[in-house]
Amino acid sequence: MTGVLTEEGVFVGGGGEGYASPQELKLQYGNRHGLVAGATGTGKTVTLQILAEGFSQAGVPVFMADVKGDLSGIAATGSAEAKLHNAFMERSQTIGFDLQYRAYPTVFWDMFGEKGHPVRTTVSEMGPLLLSRLLGLTEAQEGALNIAFHIADKEGLALLDLDDLRAMLRHIGERADEIALEYGNVGTATIGAIQRDLLVLENQGGAQFFGEPALDLADLIQIDENGMGQINILAAGKLMGSPQLYATFLLWLLSELFEELPEVGNPDKPKLVFFFDEAHLLFDDAPKALVDKVEQVARLIRSKGVGVFFITQNPGDVPDGILSQLGNRVQHALRAFTAKDQRDLHRAAENYRANPSFDTEIAIKEVGTGEAVTSFLEKKGVPGMVERTLIRPPQSRLGPLSDTERAAVIASSGLGDKYDTPVDRESAQEILAKRAELAAREAAEAEAREKAAKTAAGRSELDEGFDNFNNARRYDPTAKSKPARKTSSRRSDTILETFGKSLARQLGTKTGQTIVRGVLGSLFKSR
Repeated sequence: MTGVLTEEGVFVGGGGEGYASPQELKLQYGNRHGLVAGATGTGKTVTLQILAEGFSQAGVPVFMADVKGDLSGIAATGSAEAKLHNAFMERSQTIGFDLQYRAYPTVFWDMFGEKGHPVRTTVSEMGPLLLSRLLGLTEAQEGALNIAFHIADKEGLALLDLDDLRAMLRHIGERADEIALEYGNVGTATIGAIQRDLLVLENQGGAQFFGEPALDLADLIQIDENGMGQINILAAGKLMGSPQLYATFLLWLLSELFEELPEVGNPDKPKLVFFFDEAHLLFDDAPKALVDKVEQVARLIRSKGVGVFFITQNPGDVPDGILSQLGNRVQHALRAFTAKDQRDLHRAAENYRANPSFDTEIAIKEVGTGEAVTSFLEKKGVPGMVERTLIRPPQSRLGPLSDTERAAVIASSGLGDKYDTPVDRESAQEILAKRAELAAREAAEAEAREKAAKTAAGRSELDEGFDNFNNARRYDPTAKSKPARKTSSRRSDTILETFGKSLARQLGTKTGQTIVRGVLGSLFKSR
């Protein structure tokens, strides 16, 4: 009888007559990635559970998405219910497995903070490439987003949440003329389109994902006091309603692991194993540049000691460039009801090293629930011959936890104080708002100073006019003797005097000289 671990790896299953000898996933090849495929209801969830148990018992932390909620039972001891227990014991005896029920160290995470500790990252950490993928931006819109990130970095403006990104986009929109000289045109229509996409993302729950405290990857890669790897379960039931957000988050997590973890070469066992459920969501309608990015990460991240397992219904959901890197494979049944199904089945069978004992294509079509055709890497990384395998029963509970049980596990993790309360420190939005407020205050003060200067100048001119008037009265000896009512003759004299003075002044000017020359010329001509 064998336990969860063999001498070299994780025990997966075996069988009696017509089935494989004991099948194991060698730990030293756990970072060579893998595939778990099969139609709905054929046993993929149990396969995920027993692989996670095996890695955890070997001291390897695990991260996995729980789409249906069934994987949460890994945190509880397996059920001894009579009917289920009898079936498990019968299977265990057939494959030579020593079934011992137990629970595994588990931490629950949830992007929405409802069924686990909140998972957050900052907009800056996500970066413009993945964010553009998440928003489905055009080339022009992606260019504008890159400009926003570049200027934010240049000016020391932290982009932590969606409000910061919105403020930054408004900022570059207001500076469009200035920015165009260095980075190219950024149209208001382009900015508006990105803002609308951000609103859609926020309505899908993206606002909870972006912010602080951001996820510390070290909290995922933990070993408990018994030497068992921590199993991190992301509650993805609600998240699946936003498939782009789900796929982008998992791709971001892979990218962060690649950037932060040191090179380890070929370790005896992985540092972390990552299970990507519903993997087709990552590749559906994805641009080639993104698929190339995933392929690059999958190829290089194994040198960081990270194993990635893609879980999907059909191997054809995974691009060939990535599929070729998946050395450990568990293929549950595929149903062939249509011509396309037949082609997919044939293609899936071609991906295995043939076994002369049976036809792989027929085996994939005929295996029942809890059975699979398997192929694991052998010595020197050579693909193993395909085998029909009965998958071993799980030691932990098969089925979900109750809400009370889940809450107890969450409370016991010790991570609540670190992640459960959001932090809103000063970032781009607050800094840009202060700049705008300061600029508005300075403009108002400048306007007030200008108005005050104009008022002072006007008052000065008025005062000068009064002074001139008073001075004129002071030095006019006849001013006091003038009667209040003037006679007509005096008015005539005054008019004549005024005309005479005016004429005298005009004669001294160029215009006056011209008049004189004209008058004298007429007189001489008349003679």
